[in-house]
Amino acid sequence: MPNDRSAPADTSRTPTAPDAVAPAVPVVPGAPAPDAVTPAPVLPPGVAAVPEGVAPAVPDALAPAAPRGYRAVFAVAEFRAVFAAHLFSLLGVVVSELALTVLVYDLTGSPLLSALTFALGLLPYLIGGTLFAGVADRYPARRVLVVCDLLCAACVAVMLVPATPVAGLLALRCLVAAIAPVFTGTRMAALTDILGEGDLYVLGRSLLRIVSQSAMLIGFGAGGVLLTVLSPRGAITVTAVTFLASAALLRFGTRARPARSGDGGGTLLKESLAGARLILGDRRVRALMLLFWVPPMFVVAPEALAAPYADAIGVPSAALGLLLCSMAVGHIGAELFVGSALSPRNRSRIVLPVAAVGLLPLVVYAVRPGLPLAVTALALAGAGAAYVIGLDQWFVDAVPEELRGRAMTLLTAGLMTVQGLGMALAGLAAEFFPVHQVVAGSGILGTVCTLLLVAEVRATAPGRMSDTEGRDRADRHVTSG
Repeated sequence: MPNDRSAPADTSRTPTAPDAVAPAVPVVPGAPAPDAVTPAPVLPPGVAAVPEGVAPAVPDALAPAAPRGYRAVFAVAEFRAVFAAHLFSLLGVVVSELALTVLVYDLTGSPLLSALTFALGLLPYLIGGTLFAGVADRYPARRVLVVCDLLCAACVAVMLVPATPVAGLLALRCLVAAIAPVFTGTRMAALTDILGEGDLYVLGRSLLRIVSQSAMLIGFGAGGVLLTVLSPRGAITVTAVTFLASAALLRFGTRARPARSGDGGGTLLKESLAGARLILGDRRVRALMLLFWVPPMFVVAPEALAAPYADAIGVPSAALGLLLCSMAVGHIGAELFVGSALSPRNRSRIVLPVAAVGLLPLVVYAVRPGLPLAVTALALAGAGAAYVIGLDQWFVDAVPEELRGRAMTLLTAGLMTVQGLGMALAGLAAEFFPVHQVVAGSGILGTVCTLLLVAEVRATAPGRMSDTEGRDRADRHVTSG
C-alpha cells in the first residue's frame, strides 16, 4: 500500500569557477550603452563563485544535516499518516478484543465462548489472506485500505446493536479478522511506494512492528481502564471511531497510486490462488517466508503457557504480567537498537546468525527457572526477533513488484496462523508433559527447524542457485504478470 522516496541530499559538488577579473566590455560606436555591471555578491568564507544558474556549493559544515535512521522515515509525510492510522486502528482492535470477550461472557456466562472470541481473531487470517490476497494487487492501494477500514467500522457498528445475537457477534469478529490480512498486506506493499525499496522501507516496517508490540502492552491496559468507566459496548464504540480515524488519515494523508496489476480477466479467487502458487513455488521466496513463520510458531509457547507456569512455580498472579510482557519488551528494545545503531549491511549480516540462536534462551526452562531467570530468558527470546529487520529487505528484493501485495498478504496471514497453531500445539503438549519441559522442547525443536531453514536460505542466496533455478525463477516472474 502504503513512490515517495526520501533520499539523502545530493552530495555532489559543482566545480567552482576560478576567481578572475571580468573582461572589459567594448563600446561600439552607435550601439546602446551596455547594462551596468552588477557587483558580484559577497560570499561567505569557503564558498567560491559558480556559474550563473548553478546553485553555489555549500561546504558540509554549512549544509543542514539530513535526517537519518528512524528520523528519516518520519520525515516522509505520507508515512506519518500511515503510522498514525496504524496506531489508531491497532489500539482499537486490542481494546475491542478485550471488550468483546467481556461482552460475550456477560451475555452467555460461557468461558468457552469467551475464549473462542480471542481464537476467532487468528483463525480467519488464513482464509482471508489466501482467498482475497489478489485484492492487494488488483486495486489501488489507498482505495483498498480505506474500504477495509470502513468495512471494519461497519462490522463494529453492528456489534453495538443490542439485538445482535452472540452468534452474530462471533461472525462479525471473523469477518474483521478475515479483512485484517488484506489490509496489512496491502499496507506493507504500499510502504515500498511511499518509502522506496531500500533502508527507509526496512525502518518503516520496523516502526510498525514496534507499535504492534507496544499496543499489546498498552492496549490491554487501556482497555481495562475503559471497562471500569464504560460498558463493553461503550468500549467497542471506541473501536469504531478508531477505524474511521484510520480511514480518514489514509484517504487524505496518502497519494492515490495505480494498481500494481490490472484485472487479468479471471475471478478474484482464481487470481489470489494463482498468486499464492507463484509465490510459494519460488524456492527463494518460500525459504524467506518460512524464516518469517517458523521461529514465531515456537516462540509463542511460553506466552501460551504463562498462566500454568506461574502456578507451577508458585509466583503470585501479578507476576503473570511480567511473564507476558517480557518478550515484547525484549523485542522492542532489540528492534530499536538494530534499526538505529546498525547499518543496512550489518543488519543483513546478522539475519541468519540471530535467527539460528534466537530460540535457544527458551532451553533455560528445562531447569524450571524461577521468575527472574524466566523473565530474562523471555526477554532474550524476544530480542532474537530482531533478525526480521534484515529479512524484510531480503524479502522485498526477492518478490517481483506485480506480486508484492499478494506476497505481503500471504506472509501476514501465514504468520498469524502459525502463531495460533503454535499456541494450540503448546497447550496440547502441556496436557501430557510438564509445562517447563514443553517450553524447553519448543526451544530445542524450533532451533533445529530454524537451522534447516537457515541452510536453505543460504543455498538460495543470489549467486548461489544453479543457472537452471535462476532461469526458472525468471520465467515465473515474467509469466506472473
